[in-house]
Amino acid sequence: MTERSSTLIPGEVLVFVDLSDGEIDETGRGVLSEASRLAGTLGCGWSAISFAGAGSEAIEEMAPYGVRKVTLIESAPGVADSLEAQGKLLARAASELGATLVLLAHNDLGGTLAPLVTSQLKAALFTEAISYEEHEAGLKMSRRILGTQVAETKVWDGTSPLVLTMSPRVLSAVVLPAMQRGEAQVAWWRPSAPVAAGASRILERIPPDPQTVDVSEAEVMVSVGLGCDKETFEQVRELTRLLNASLGVTRPVYDLGFAGFERMVGQTGKTVAPRFYLALGISGSMHHLGGIKDSKRIVAVNLDPKAPIFPNSDEAFVADLRHVLPLLVERVKSAVGGAA
Repeated sequence: MTERSSTLIPGEVLVFVDLSDGEIDETGRGVLSEASRLAGTLGCGWSAISFAGAGSEAIEEMAPYGVRKVTLIESAPGVADSLEAQGKLLARAASELGATLVLLAHNDLGGTLAPLVTSQLKAALFTEAISYEEHEAGLKMSRRILGTQVAETKVWDGTSPLVLTMSPRVLSAVVLPAMQRGEAQVAWWRPSAPVAAGASRILERIPPDPQTVDVSEAEVMVSVGLGCDKETFEQVRELTRLLNASLGVTRPVYDLGFAGFERMVGQTGKTVAPRFYLALGISGSMHHLGGIKDSKRIVAVNLDPKAPIFPNSDEAFVADLRHVLPLLVERVKSAVGGAA
């Protein structure tokens, strides 16, 4: 890999990690992993930043990704409910720390903070990136637009700061062998002047309901195909409720009227990228596989050992759903009851 000159990247990559719940989640690990790769591509250093409130265990969990420094922003209590104030503080800290590139995950929080930080830093902004690579003029970034049908590419030359958000679909929490464990030393950053809370504030945080959340945003999915009849489909619904998972269906199941269009998964429905995708009775057409290819882990159950979905799964089981589902539902009921 060609080493970048200091004139192109005079500062470092600063990655924002959300620790609002006091711990690091899958998206946080994914954006840390991405920051390590991005810094390697640019040939510069990197560090992490977050708002104060996380315990030492959350900070320690960053170490495997090579984080050598974690900056915690101290702020007034009301700032936690003001995204406008958070954006101003993050921008101030990034400026004082000499960050050339601010990296965020493009989730609800990151997607909201990114333009606020960009405005404060007078920086360039590129959102929902799915890939990047070295370019003779700087960093070449790509994203999908117009319903993922068109690829858009931009080049950042490093002459001004950049705020970059990565699509959650491409974020992976994997710790690569090339990543050397860091010590994750903690530094505190305090604003030199108070920041106003802003005109709007968060009144209540309501966690998403997996039963109603858009399938494109689902973290855990159970999807069914023609291998399920009406009776087994109702058992699948019960399974999703027990597992607190989202329900998905293939086009043929939608055509039968078992579920609405909003639950249809595939290139003719919605593309998904959950952490876990359980495919029940789905043979795996080209259109369906195209809609689930970004899933982190795919497990399939099908009666046909030659089903196309099997080679595209992390784990596959040849079984009759009429026999498997009742046993699975009872096992999950027992596990949930035991945990309660």
